Amino acid sequence: MDKRILIIEDEPNIVEALRYILSRDGYAVDTHSDGSTAIKTIEKRNPDVVILDAMLPNRSGFDILRDLRAAEQTAELPVLMLTARGQKKDRELAERYGASRFITKPYSNTEVLACVRELSRE
Repeated sequence: MDKRILIIEDEPNIVEALRYILSRDGYAVDTHSDGSTAIKTIEKRNPDVVILDAMLPNRSGFDILRDLRAAEQTAELPVLMLTARGQKKDRELAERYGASRFITKPYSNTEVLACVRELSRE
């Protein structure tokens, strides 16, 4: 498949669960857990899809998403936003900043996998 997924998430259990389901489906999976260095990691690893947690240490996923959309190099990069905060304002903020998809935790593995498959084909 040769599609690279970068998971930016600080909860080890979630990282491992996502890594497992995506690797099993044929994706190459990288992970990162610090919001302050997330942009540099994205630029360095050049993923096909980013799975981005909204609440990260040192920098919000929403701020990271806003910066990704503002940069020419990453403006079209597919981003699946994950959050434990499923409030309407969070969904609206993710949409306003340009999230490709938005999923609330706890999520279904099937739902995440379907979103990644769709985003990696775009």
